[in-house]
Amino acid sequence: MIKAPRGTHDVLPQEVYKWQAVEKKIRELCKDFAYAEIRTPMFEHTELFERGVGETTDVVQKEMYTFLDKGDRSITLRPEGTSPVVRSFVENSLYALPQPTKLYYISDCFRYEKPQAGRLRAFHQFGVEVFGAEGAQIDAEVISMAMMLFKRFGVTGIELNINSIGCPTCRKVYNEALKEYFKPHLDDLCETCRGRYEKNPLRILDCKSPECKEIYNSAPVLLDHICPDCLEHFEQLKKYLDIMGIKYSVDPTIVRGLDYYTKTVFEIVSKNIGAQGTVCGGGRYNGLVSELSGPEVPGVGFGLGIERLLLTLDNLGIELENDNKVDVFVASIGENADIFVQKLVYDLRNAGVKAERDYLGRSVKAQMKYANKIGAHFSFVLGDDDISSNKAVVKNMETGEQEEVSLDKICEYFTK
Repeated sequence: MIKAPRGTHDVLPQEVYKWQAVEKKIRELCKDFAYAEIRTPMFEHTELFERGVGETTDVVQKEMYTFLDKGDRSITLRPEGTSPVVRSFVENSLYALPQPTKLYYISDCFRYEKPQAGRLRAFHQFGVEVFGAEGAQIDAEVISMAMMLFKRFGVTGIELNINSIGCPTCRKVYNEALKEYFKPHLDDLCETCRGRYEKNPLRILDCKSPECKEIYNSAPVLLDHICPDCLEHFEQLKKYLDIMGIKYSVDPTIVRGLDYYTKTVFEIVSKNIGAQGTVCGGGRYNGLVSELSGPEVPGVGFGLGIERLLLTLDNLGIELENDNKVDVFVASIGENADIFVQKLVYDLRNAGVKAERDYLGRSVKAQMKYANKIGAHFSFVLGDDDISSNKAVVKNMETGEQEEVSLDKICEYFTK
């Protein structure tokens, strides 16, 4: 038997309603915040992620699904959502439109990493990206949007952690401080981090190796090295969060795993998903648009793993609306009733009623058991006598109450 590749997951019919409920709430949230949807290709030229995400990141060095197509072009399955959106923003000259540009997406993403609770190799990401706004107001809006989503689902036990990782100017000073700190420990760092030492020492702080963690736990704090402009931006962000009543903690260890971040970075952490605590992360990326051959346009956004969100909801026992259940099941007795029911079910569906019938020639008793199993809200049985009298006895499957309804009015009865 051919099985699904490791790190992938089939979303089965009995659970797909959860995904639909999550996506519905996401779209409602984005509508409330005036964000428009964008859809980008599942694969891009590899250079996009090397330049956008950063060559020294774990994503580019270890996790991308990259291959040569039939034209010998290097192609990569999308490992994250921001770089493709920025590429589209530049390529389609969205910067020429009235700003800011506020976008969201729900995308498939792919990373080759060890599968664990809430983390798969083929996963789904909800993200937002805002271009053209420099002030901390929009950083606060993006953060508030993520926090509001969890609130609308009734999620508890989450914490917001924020930090500033500065701009290229103050980052340069900080990188020198890091190199000075790590220099005596070079031989004790993993091979990957030794390579990062010269190219991008900040990435050492994102290493998952226990040996490297022990070393960088005492490293200089980036927040102590940011310039006055970045500090002012960070202080403004805190004021906006305070005025909205959004609780947060300043965590100077947050650097995020992608190179494009500047100034604001944040993570939302849950205690309800086991091994992986971060359910949402994001921040500002002021240089990414120009890095990808666009104009100097600032950006900010976040990414949220839908699998992790669903795991959090399951662990908290939060039920999601299932609007896929059948409205009415119509059982039939005899050949004439079978033909009549075929048309009646069609008419009900045409009127917008979720109707179902038997297709396996079951007995009436078995048909009613099946109606119960599929969660039909109502049911009724039609035989030749019922058709002749033009009446059906409709049963509420939850309460057991029954009501006689004219077959001429049956569609109206279920749509009123």
